[in-house]
Amino acid sequence: QVQLEESGGGLVQAGGSLRLSCAASGSINAMGWYRQATGKQRELVARITSAGSTNYADSVKGRFTISRDNARNTVSLQMNSLKPEDTAVYYCNAEDFVSMYWGQGTQVTVSS
Repeated sequence: QVQLEESGGGLVQAGGSLRLSCAASGSINAMGWYRQATGKQRELVARITSAGSTNYADSVKGRFTISRDNARNTVSLQMNSLKPEDTAVYYCNAEDFVSMYWGQGTQVTVSS
């Protein structure tokens, strides 16, 4: 059973930046971040494979950057030019060849 520990998040003004980090307790294949705003479905924000291939939601392209450290089993999400519509609970996600795992979620609030 892989456990994920998230850090980062918080309150920031529009146009500001935040960095989210997530550490996995074991070896992982793909890692990523999802978010869920109040009253909306959880959606993919960004994902990165162990080989470094990335994909992003259209709404964050050019503003968010996902990166990972395979040796440490960590993934980070650098969020720049934040908008009020980025406000959500952000969840770290990880996959191995058996299961998918979720972090507990961290709140990101962007004020206008």
